[in-house]
Amino acid sequence: MTLNKIAAVFTAVILLSSVSVYAQVKKTAVKAKPTSSKGLSANMANGKAIYGKVCITCHMADASGVANMNPPLIKTTYVLGPKPKLLSIVLNGLSETIDVDGDSYSNVMPSQAFLKDQEIADVLTYVRNNFGNKAPAVTLADVKKARAAKK
Repeated sequence: MTLNKIAAVFTAVILLSSVSVYAQVKKTAVKAKPTSSKGLSANMANGKAIYGKVCITCHMADASGVANMNPPLIKTTYVLGPKPKLLSIVLNGLSETIDVDGDSYSNVMPSQAFLKDQEIADVLTYVRNNFGNKAPAVTLADVKKARAAKK
């Protein structure tokens, strides 16, 4: 077995163990502070906190993802593209293999619909404006519209 295959197996075992433990823990919504007069900076701070509690396990601290399992969130069409598609992934999860910049990713992303609308808006605004990304903010109205379309 090559070193790369050993590393991939080891990573898979660790991640599956993490998912198993994570699945046994009751999910509680991350408290989002209401948008204040501070505007975007408050949303970004809330989004960073939510990313650190919900997204970091799979997408890593630097948003680089995990090779062939969890896609990066850095300058990809999934992150920088149309907001409805990104919101659909967050609300519905993703179980299909996707290609990002020529690499395939096949790990299942569970729905994050347990997050409140403002939390989703904040974390996606944070992701779309960090890690070298620059894209319009995701608004509370965007999330409400996407959640209504899901029903």
